[in-house]
Amino acid sequence: MPVISSDQPNWYLLQCKPRQDERAHLNLLQQNYVVFHPQLVSERVIRGKRQRVQESLFPGYLFIQLSRDDNWAPLRSTRGVSRFVEFNHGPATVAEHVIEHLRARCLESTMSEPDEALKPGENLQIVSGPLAPLEGVFLGLHGTDRVMILLQFLNREQPVCLPLSVIERQQAGVHTYN
Repeated sequence: MPVISSDQPNWYLLQCKPRQDERAHLNLLQQNYVVFHPQLVSERVIRGKRQRVQESLFPGYLFIQLSRDDNWAPLRSTRGVSRFVEFNHGPATVAEHVIEHLRARCLESTMSEPDEALKPGENLQIVSGPLAPLEGVFLGLHGTDRVMILLQFLNREQPVCLPLSVIERQQAGVHTYN
């Protein structure tokens, strides 16, 4: 193991074996290590229904807090852990303020209220991209991250598939005329 010069605990980045983030996290906790596995709550369409799911912010990676006096040896054989991420022949340290920022962001995602599901016929506005600020009518979801909307465009109704991130509900009483 590389020599760590500080007596203060530092955060380090661990790479996990493929699709074993959760396994590594649980095994490290059972060994009484301080571990941070940043996860965000997002909305996905699963079997046609919009659901809130918790997803890893950095799939395949965990943060671990260690000091020079901690026992680093068991980490090599912990199930799910692959290796330390290294720079310049030593484990990469992560600043405390970065970890705090990530914790705050993860907490925000769990506290936010889920958006009410879009209903067919609901008025939407395109807020970014080449079609902004056009308005349309919601037709339905198309996959996990896209929506079909009906635009009145070039004197015709055109169905258009757009990313969910570029649309928002039209504010009540607000209409734009082009």
